[in-house]
Amino acid sequence: MDLTPSPISAMIDELWERRAGLSPADDEARRHVSEAMEQLDRGIARVAAVRKATGEVVVDERARRAILLAFQVMPLQEAQAGPFRYVDRLPLKRDFPGVRIVPGAIARYGSHLAPGSVLMPGFVNVGAYVGPGTLVDTWATVGSCAQIGSNVHLSGGVGIGGVLEPAGAVPVVVEDEAFIGSRSVIVEGARVGQGAKLGAGVLLTASSRVFDAETGQELSRGRAPDWSVCVGSTHTRRFPGGEFGAPCLLVIKHLQEGERHDKLLLDDLFRRHGSAA
Repeated sequence: MDLTPSPISAMIDELWERRAGLSPADDEARRHVSEAMEQLDRGIARVAAVRKATGEVVVDERARRAILLAFQVMPLQEAQAGPFRYVDRLPLKRDFPGVRIVPGAIARYGSHLAPGSVLMPGFVNVGAYVGPGTLVDTWATVGSCAQIGSNVHLSGGVGIGGVLEPAGAVPVVVEDEAFIGSRSVIVEGARVGQGAKLGAGVLLTASSRVFDAETGQELSRGRAPDWSVCVGSTHTRRFPGGEFGAPCLLVIKHLQEGERHDKLLLDDLFRRHGSAA
């Protein structure tokens, strides 16, 4: 997906330059911000996407600015879902065409869930994008502006980090066909490549070191490679006070592009390396 030029009105940039003087009393500003939020909610605009030609993550700063402006120009309003009451500047998401939403699930307005996705009791924050066929399992969270591809499985309790500030920060991206094991944490602009399978309890940040278990080679930091099977591990670091184990990501297997794993075989592979799916 190409985010240039942004589908969001250039008025957002003008409002951003004079944001210090804006308030909920500015009807014109609120109208432009509301239009931008609606584009994000419907998936017409996205905060970030992978540019297929180069593989780089491209950020639409105008979209992120619109979200930040929403917290400044939208008034506090009370919302209700059954017996539960909320007070926020952003309403709950209301439009879910073709999406399965299980009771207890919450998605914020300005997030987009594509048709065919499933949201179990969990949370999807503003600016996030969840692709078709993706499962956000129980108590998993998709942070602000995170981009989750199609046919992804976010297992129970997975934490996908959000990012709105600082300007220029890259959101977490989980590409198509990925599997994230239970209680894993993917934050700080880390990236999970297409078809990558991560075992339970993996911690991946933008600065995490990544190693190939077979060769010992260090790979690109902060990224689970495409079509790989990965587990959390440690590497030894020397400090003035001694040697300590620092967390890292260990690639234990490389898959053929498009290769699908039987769930039992995947579980066995993870367990042999001290993890579980």
